[in-house]
Amino acid sequence: MKTTLNSGERADWALPVVDAIVVGASAGGVEALLNVFASIKPGFRLPILTVLHVPEERRSQLAQVFAARLPIRVKEADDKEDIAPGTLYFAAPGYHLSVEADRSLSLSQEDRVYHSRPSIDILFSSAADAFGARLAGILLTGANNDGASGLAYIKDCGGLTVVQDPNQAQARTMPEAALALHSPDYLLPLNDISQLLVELERIAC
Repeated sequence: MKTTLNSGERADWALPVVDAIVVGASAGGVEALLNVFASIKPGFRLPILTVLHVPEERRSQLAQVFAARLPIRVKEADDKEDIAPGTLYFAAPGYHLSVEADRSLSLSQEDRVYHSRPSIDILFSSAADAFGARLAGILLTGANNDGASGLAYIKDCGGLTVVQDPNQAQARTMPEAALALHSPDYLLPLNDISQLLVELERIAC
């Protein structure tokens, strides 16, 4: 596990070529995601699939909020939609978001996972099945254990795993749960995760 990273080391990042990025967050997640996605520039070509725990009883404004701030396409995921490059997808409230074997998206209303629907674990695990080693998984701040087992499964499938440093997370339960299950490839503060996204896109494209 690489626990520190500074600008002088960035040329030495041992990063694989990936086809997609999955991100999970809960408590404190909006601010964390805005920080992580701040480095995205026009022309960014990797798809990013994101689960952020939000209340089920009201319509999410996440896509609109992030679309106003980012220079790439941002949308709420639709059932049976093919994953498109250069698009940031958010899971809809009240629906689990999965990736099918043909790399299309699927929405379902199965039981909650850690009291959450959408579930980070379900997104991460299904994406790992679809993309295998060509997937990067990022787990950020949160107040429950959702995402920990899914991130470990990404690692088992040969994918890249990244965990926000719990000492810098608004809610440290989620990153600490991930660290209890496996040693991620990178344990980083948000600003370095943001720069890692840039490097993943550069290598892939």
